[in-house]
Amino acid sequence: MGAYQVRAKKHLGQHFLKDTRIAAAIVDSLRADGCDTVLEVGPGMGVLTQFLTERQFPSFRVVEIDPEAAEYLRSNVNGIDEIIQGDFLDMDITQLGEKIAVIGNFPYNISSQIFFKVLGSRFMVTEVVGMVQKEVAERICSDPGSRAYGILSVLLRAWYDIGYLFTVSEKVFSPPPKVKSAVIRLTRNNRERLDCDEELFVSVVKRCFNQRRKMIRNPIRTMVKPDAADMPYLSMRPEQLSVQQFEELTNWVAANSRQKP
Repeated sequence: MGAYQVRAKKHLGQHFLKDTRIAAAIVDSLRADGCDTVLEVGPGMGVLTQFLTERQFPSFRVVEIDPEAAEYLRSNVNGIDEIIQGDFLDMDITQLGEKIAVIGNFPYNISSQIFFKVLGSRFMVTEVVGMVQKEVAERICSDPGSRAYGILSVLLRAWYDIGYLFTVSEKVFSPPPKVKSAVIRLTRNNRERLDCDEELFVSVVKRCFNQRRKMIRNPIRTMVKPDAADMPYLSMRPEQLSVQQFEELTNWVAANSRQKP
């Protein structure tokens, strides 16, 4: 699980949703099938929370880093089983339940880190519904061959079915951001393990996309023996490879590793 870990700076800035119709639509997008816990990340003043409490989940919890917002929720919103004041990125969410659904209007500056956190708890987190910057949503939902296709696209696709649900105007936030937002949904697939060494898979994916304009043979050159036999993917660029092809590439790297006895 540690392979997916990414840390971020502490975060307090957030654009708060003020349109209750959009809030209701986000909450309606959460299926939470078979979940024993629903966790809202960054509820703020509770615009999503008010609709989530109506759903009567087996357990509904929120995590809020801002102490004033946490206190507001304690005083003004009923139906929350637990208000956790703290940083979602520091939580051990595996202690919340066996099947967890995560929902939220995710702060722009940590949205990617939230998804890496989810990946680290992928055997418990069965669904995620999140509002993020439109550009981030497009990147996560992109297919192989797209210019937006990247690290999160591959890693999340390995473990989740991903859907782009709808776009949200910047005008429904206070203060309004300079960009549009979008709501996406991740639903856990049936995969129990990758068909390769998982930590090496993550390393290969990250290394390739860190030099995404180069052919794959360049970023992985230092990982394999100089006399390693050629293979078709080496002359491709990372955005052309599917999850399965990255698994095959990882197995090739493992078989030809410089560190292999």
